[in-house]
Parts: sequence; structure tokens; C-alpha cells
Amino acid sequence: MATLISDKDGNTIDASTATVPSDRHFRNAWSLSGKVISEDMAESKKIFQTKIREVRQPLLDAYDTDFMKALEDSDTDAQGKIKTAKKSLRDAPAAKAISDADTIAKLKAAWDTSLLGASPYA
Repeated sequence: MATLISDKDGNTIDASTATVPSDRHFRNAWSLSGKVISEDMAESKKIFQTKIREVRQPLLDAYDTDFMKALEDSDTDAQGKIKTAKKSLRDAPAAKAISDADTIAKLKAAWDTSLLGASPYA
């Protein structure tokens, strides 16, 4: 029995006859052309941005708590720093490095570890 691989559009091919990317991080962005499966960069970028949103949510939640404490303490310096950090997190999915990436390697390198922590694509 053949093992079939489906691409993002539902096209299938026998895995034993296909050239398949070794990296499966962007599996849901695979596109079939003949017997070659490659990553659709536009779809890969969407997956990457979704992962950023997933990772940043608990970070934003923690900043919300810190901001409330800073409000209670009337600590305007802390409020300003938290506001800046939250803006950076909100802006992360729109980073220029993501839109400029033209290969999967460049896309993976666009993960901002200083902002988001360890990359899930390492």
C-alpha cells in the first residue's frame, strides 16, 4: 500500500515517488508541482506569523499583570517600559525580516529570540 502525501491544496502523490522537503515545520504550506513538493512562501509566512501570535500571548498576559501593578504603584517609568515592550510584541508578526524572507532558512532566521524567546524552528 502506497503512502500518500497531500499538499496544502489537497493534491496527493505517492511519497515514494516525490521529492519532499526534509523540514516539516511548514508542512501545511507544501505545494505539489509534478513530483516535487516545495514550501509555498506566502503560506509559510502565515504559519510563521501564527506561531509568533501563539508564543507572544502569554508574554502579553504577563505584561498586562505587570502594567496593572505599575498603575497601582503610580510607577510611570515601568508603565512606559511595559507599553514599549507590548508594542514590540504586537508588531512582531509584521517584522520586515519576515516579509523580506525568500527562503525557509531566512524565514526561520527571522524569529526574534530577544523578544519571543527560543525559536521553535531551531
